[in-house]
Amino acid sequence: MGWRELTTDLLLLLLLMASHLEAVSFPEDNIPLDVVDRHYARQYPVFHGRPSGNESQHRLDFQLMTQIHDTLFITGRDQVYLVSLRESYRNEIIPYRPIDSYSALTSARIQVPPALLDGNLYSATVADFRASDALIYRSMGDGPALRTINDDSKWLKEPHFLHAVDYGDFVYFFFREIAAEHNNLGKAVYSRVARICKNDMGGSRRERTHWTSFVKARLNCSVPGESFFYFDVLQAITDIIDINGVPSVVGVFTTQLNSIPGSVVCAFSMEDIEKVFLGHFKEQKTADSMWTPFPEEKLPKPRPGCCAGRGSAESYKTSIEFPDATLQFIKSHPLMDASVPSIGDEPWFTKRYRLTALAVDNTAGPHKNYTVVFIGSEAGIVLKVLAKTSPLSLNDSILLEEIDIFNQAKCLSSNEDDLRILSFHLHKDTHTLYVAFSSCVVRIPLSRCERHSSCQKSCIASRDPYCGWMSHGACERIPAAIQTGYEQDVEYGKTAHLGDCHEFLGTTPEPDLKSYGDPTSG
Repeated sequence: MGWRELTTDLLLLLLLMASHLEAVSFPEDNIPLDVVDRHYARQYPVFHGRPSGNESQHRLDFQLMTQIHDTLFITGRDQVYLVSLRESYRNEIIPYRPIDSYSALTSARIQVPPALLDGNLYSATVADFRASDALIYRSMGDGPALRTINDDSKWLKEPHFLHAVDYGDFVYFFFREIAAEHNNLGKAVYSRVARICKNDMGGSRRERTHWTSFVKARLNCSVPGESFFYFDVLQAITDIIDINGVPSVVGVFTTQLNSIPGSVVCAFSMEDIEKVFLGHFKEQKTADSMWTPFPEEKLPKPRPGCCAGRGSAESYKTSIEFPDATLQFIKSHPLMDASVPSIGDEPWFTKRYRLTALAVDNTAGPHKNYTVVFIGSEAGIVLKVLAKTSPLSLNDSILLEEIDIFNQAKCLSSNEDDLRILSFHLHKDTHTLYVAFSSCVVRIPLSRCERHSSCQKSCIASRDPYCGWMSHGACERIPAAIQTGYEQDVEYGKTAHLGDCHEFLGTTPEPDLKSYGDPTSG
């Protein structure tokens, strides 16, 4: 056998092995039970900011959305719009107070909505107009202003902040960044969770403006198999919610940008996150050496990363009293050795293209016993998934709906990036989901029970926890207060005992809905 033939055989063998591993590691895509096309979805109200000149050409330039009480704040590039969530019954999204100010310009640089806790403002942002100084920062309040160390890649390396949550004695920040511990050629992005103590007062002398408690760990969202398939790029993550009674967060992760496109949804318990922060630290002894676990017996006391007055630092009234050994260690060793495992060590849902946003209803259905995940894509598609949250809940997660909601007539689209879903805001009380694109925000209901009209078989087969077959012969959304008088089968969707229907799904007439700023709105 010649060299050329041997090389060809080896290449074929490698291709077969690669395809085998991919098949084992990455499941096939779920088929949706219902597909809602763009024509049907165009009935949903659209908001593209306050019109200026030619309304059809106005662009929102969306930055972020956050809810305060009953008001949704929608931030554009140069304005903040206040939308009442109590008026979701309207056929339009009408802000009752737009804000024009410099604060709107600066808010566009804040990647995570600031959190005001005990009079202190916590933010994750960039401190200069070149966006080169990324930091986690605390201001206001009675304590000193504190921040992460500048120009230290062990602390932060080109981070993209996504969310911050308050839990116990700590504030947690979720983000992705270039992994300093990645030893292979080229850059790799890893997903992180970091935490800081709420009572951190900084250190003594030179460390008085820096956190003494900043630690971070990698989030491990992977598909198990003969060869683990890792999804390292966190795109979005929820607040802390209860999953089967356990405080948890749920995130959507994608593969590296230069890799095969793919996405998964993983959940992480706060208990598992806490365990990792109580474990070994990771260290790199020299710039060229491998990263290894730091020996536990060599840790200074009190334990680096802990809060004053708690645990091994119980005898310290404030972090200012911490010894230099503790302060210097945490300054050079902020990374934990272990990664945080996902709940069940497997994802809830997988998809063979890139997903970008998510929102979770963990109390779906009349008995509030189902978890529904809404996931956004790069192509303007919303996936609605009934999630398998434990081995006892479902055989597998179910893709209930695939909804194409980008409205080409009312949302500007100059390139493919304009179709990318940037953010969600789910409002359970009004049964609505706000979907943000760069040029507009679309509001959709959480369910479309009317698509099954008077077809009982279609209604039951939809397996939608929001929908039920009513005694008066219609498929409708089940009101929150109703516990009986309807039929549904979310677990199995059995319809063998029901007769066929001959009507076409989704023939319900579309209401005449308009968007705020549309020239035809009066």
